[in-house]
Amino acid sequence: MALDIDFVRSQFPALSSEWAFMDNAGGSQTLERVAARISDYLLTSNVQTGASYEPSLRSTERVREARRAYARFMNVDPSEIVMGASTTALLRYLSEAMTGKLAAGDEIIVTNTDHEANIGPWLKHEARGVSVKIWHCDPESFELDLDNLKALMSERTKLVCVTHASNILGTINPIRPIADLVHEAGAELCVDAVAYAPHRALDMQALRADYYIFSSYKVFGPHFAVMYGKGDKLAELDNIYHFFFSKQSVPHKLEPGNINYESAYGAIGAVDYVEELGLKAGASAGRPAIEAGFADIAEQERALTERLMDFLKTRNSVRIIGRRSSDIEDRVSTVSFMVEGKDSKAVVEAVDPAKVGIRHGHFYAYRLIVDLGLMDRNGVVRVSMVHYNTLAEVDRLIAALEPTL
Repeated sequence: MALDIDFVRSQFPALSSEWAFMDNAGGSQTLERVAARISDYLLTSNVQTGASYEPSLRSTERVREARRAYARFMNVDPSEIVMGASTTALLRYLSEAMTGKLAAGDEIIVTNTDHEANIGPWLKHEARGVSVKIWHCDPESFELDLDNLKALMSERTKLVCVTHASNILGTINPIRPIADLVHEAGAELCVDAVAYAPHRALDMQALRADYYIFSSYKVFGPHFAVMYGKGDKLAELDNIYHFFFSKQSVPHKLEPGNINYESAYGAIGAVDYVEELGLKAGASAGRPAIEAGFADIAEQERALTERLMDFLKTRNSVRIIGRRSSDIEDRVSTVSFMVEGKDSKAVVEAVDPAKVGIRHGHFYAYRLIVDLGLMDRNGVVRVSMVHYNTLAEVDRLIAALEPTL
């Protein structure tokens, strides 16, 4: 069933402006219902959780509701949901909490296609004698080859860290085959899903990652983030909160300083929204509706990507950085490119007067841009679309790009 784009756009007040927002990988627009929930929390239940008096009981239940919502969103148990300020923060917490599981001589594998959030925290363990290996993508095809991962792994490999979808390349990586390979070797898998979560349904039972993290503010919610961890894996992690928390204090031992309660409650609105899209498509409530909602989202984004790709592929001056396909199985609707003889900053600034928001740079995937030799060109031009964008907006972008290309 086709996405009801009029309903979709009516849910995001910012879309009534004259701007076309195509920098969504940096942060999507926020649902009106999310803002309403945050306001309601702050104005009616803004007290500390965990007490016996009624407003505190209400606040506690609202935070629990957030865990249940994201458990439904990811197909896990609520006890496996850890919440925090951002994916960057949660990955640093996870890295610190894994200190007791990593010893000198152990090995961690990271990719050069990841956002720095899923690289930097692991490199810190090198000071303790842990070896960090880099799984490089092919500089011409931009692909991560599983045979190369196999060659990097050894009996000392404890952890593999990879992105589900690159925030530069847009490529969807095969997480389940990676997970099977990693687990067969006795290691664990940590997945950064920030650039994937706005575009496809998340099913941890199918993917089998050990840790899986994304940011709600990329998925139509507030500046907030969620991490799934397998129950037994979370129990093994160190306590990184106050000394009187035990290793059994899951998830609180991994949420130092407590979470942002109003953001947690507000973020539920994003889950409800995707579920409503699925209900409108005829699916039953819960996981079926979430999956159906994302199926419609994926098809809308495929059409947007195809329109942009068809234009870019006609320009000899353009080099697409990533897969040239628009297929749902291959990529998300984040498209990066270079223009021969042009600085990426100049290309983007030429589009600004058309009131189409795109961006240039390394997007914190710094190592990838350096390895591809693109830093001296101000990185790549990135167009990151989501389902609320329209074909008419893509056409506006194309019209603004055409004189430069």
